[in-house]
Amino acid sequence: MLPFALLLSACATAEQAAPVATSQAAAPIPDSPVGEKLTWYLGALSSLPIPADQINRHFAPSFVKQVPADQINEVSKQLKGLRVVEIQRATETDLVALVESGGNQAKLSMSVDPAGQIAGLLISPADAPTPASWGDIDERLATAAPSGFLAAGQDCKPVHGIEPNRARPLGSMFKLYVLGAVAQEVKAGRLSWGDQLTITDAKKSLPSGELQDRPDGSKVTVKEAAKLMISISDNTATDLLIDRVGKPSVEAVIRAWSSNADKNIPLLTTRELFVLKGADYPKYAEGFLKARDRRAYLEDTVDKVPTSEVEVWTSPREVTTIEWFGSPTDMCRALVSLHGFGGPELDEIMGANDAGLGLDQKTWPTVWFKGGSEPGVLTLGFLAVSDQNKVGVVVVEAVDEKKVIPEVAAATEALAIVRGAFGLLYR
Repeated sequence: MLPFALLLSACATAEQAAPVATSQAAAPIPDSPVGEKLTWYLGALSSLPIPADQINRHFAPSFVKQVPADQINEVSKQLKGLRVVEIQRATETDLVALVESGGNQAKLSMSVDPAGQIAGLLISPADAPTPASWGDIDERLATAAPSGFLAAGQDCKPVHGIEPNRARPLGSMFKLYVLGAVAQEVKAGRLSWGDQLTITDAKKSLPSGELQDRPDGSKVTVKEAAKLMISISDNTATDLLIDRVGKPSVEAVIRAWSSNADKNIPLLTTRELFVLKGADYPKYAEGFLKARDRRAYLEDTVDKVPTSEVEVWTSPREVTTIEWFGSPTDMCRALVSLHGFGGPELDEIMGANDAGLGLDQKTWPTVWFKGGSEPGVLTLGFLAVSDQNKVGVVVVEAVDEKKVIPEVAAATEALAIVRGAFGLLYR
């Protein structure tokens, strides 16, 4: 099987990619910003190692910060001879392709940032077979991490479900609540999509995302921050939006949309979660869980801890006690409620990334997605509108308190299950 590398990142100033011959590709590559970068990368694989100046030219700086040049080259060695078999989905800024190397097939996903530099590159197992019945879905979910599942229409009543009302950790799927609070403020006229937010060191969180790498004092519009929050799960964008609308507004949305609101109050910012789980663990986590006034503990203690003290954790930590929580039904309500606001801005924000689901665009012209993950947690939530104007929602929530969920393999399987569920919803 082909190796995989998940490379996420950010924004920078780009230089136009030099033209490279496409003789390695069996399928035509789109003439688009992301297509140009894929063409360049296929050419670069024929003359490894890729020089550092070329990596810095074609990959976004924060990408290289997270995945240094030598690591990019190490993974690329195993991809020599890679060729494109089929372009499965493509926009101007991202694409999904079936690729082949050494007789093995895999899926390649690539995205570029607004400056045209590579912001994401994933080589993962080829799509798993799509289940053909609800029984197949149940069997396959049973072999994965303990999971909750919901397939429903606009009323969020289960067409099929597995513990659809049980709250589980959400990871970044909670950002649907933040977007809901933003959309409500816009609807009420207290906020505009064009309003500007100021990036400051105090509000910077940790990756995923790109805004944490922009200079202090930089401006970002509400719409751009919201799109980054949803499409690449930008944590700094999330915290800026929470700061702008206020935690009480987000908590009010959670109370309105969720049957498990108390588990999320006081609301954690992404920065606060990083500190609780990653700074001098378990000191702050224990302090938070024991505090009589958790909101005061966050403001007086946690918010004063610099992010430089946060260390990455690689096994599940407090996933059932310190997280954001919701059931599949809760997240269905969130997606349907957001859809109810209407407007081109929300369509653009929520439709920017379908996670490689690849539903038939003629049958499902509108697809919205938000997911989340941390060690021991993987969630995926989709809303799609059919060509007959029928709304379908599918949510998968997996959690394992004891061990890491193998994210790429689990996500590949979950996407196949979601794809099958949409095929069964209005059959």
